[in-house]
Amino acid sequence: MIILPAIDIKDGRCVRLFQGDYAQVTTYDTDPVEVALRWQAAGASWLHLVDLDGAKAGYPVNIELIKRIRAATTLRIEVGGGMRTLEHIEQILEVGVERVILGTVAITNRELLQQALDRWQERIVVGLDARDGLVAIAGWLETSQVKAVDLARELSAIGVQRFIYTDIARDGALIGPNLPALAEMQQAVSSALIASGGVSSLKDLHALAQSGVEGTIVGKAIYTGAVDLASAIREIER
Repeated sequence: MIILPAIDIKDGRCVRLFQGDYAQVTTYDTDPVEVALRWQAAGASWLHLVDLDGAKAGYPVNIELIKRIRAATTLRIEVGGGMRTLEHIEQILEVGVERVILGTVAITNRELLQQALDRWQERIVVGLDARDGLVAIAGWLETSQVKAVDLARELSAIGVQRFIYTDIARDGALIGPNLPALAEMQQAVSSALIASGGVSSLKDLHALAQSGVEGTIVGKAIYTGAVDLASAIREIER
């Protein structure tokens, strides 16, 4: 299983939100480039990067910062947040990142998603962010009436090769991952699955590795020191 350290960018800083709430922000570092270099030094191969300002605005905001992270590291990078048009997606891919994560448009604009899949195939990842099993959109500010597992099944059928599943109630809460929801998702689709939300310990990471997910995104746990990233990568990715 791959461990993907997360960098969430807001106002140019490296932050974490509690359960996606923009009013509950903790700033961990003023320079996301330095943080990326730290995670690279710890042995990370991938970086999960979220443009929180972009997610809220509906278009990429922190492109220059993403470019700086790309230039400073050899990490493979996936980027999410605010990509609502093919031009937005192209703009981010042209920076040199490996994958982009689409969330809102997967529900609101299926035609655009299909065009993106036709053009970029597995470089397109769909982020399914769920609150009580229902998909949340627009930077988690709105909850739809669509069940995440049903949407995953539909999108897998039209060509989505990889999903990131986030349980919003657990995101930034350090209360452990939602293993039953992940198991349900794995049964519904043959696509690769990356888990996100709730990791609080090495024990959680071992449980996720045993569940068969391709990767796990770790955020708050590595910023608070609850998980030592270098040790976790040595144990889990060996």
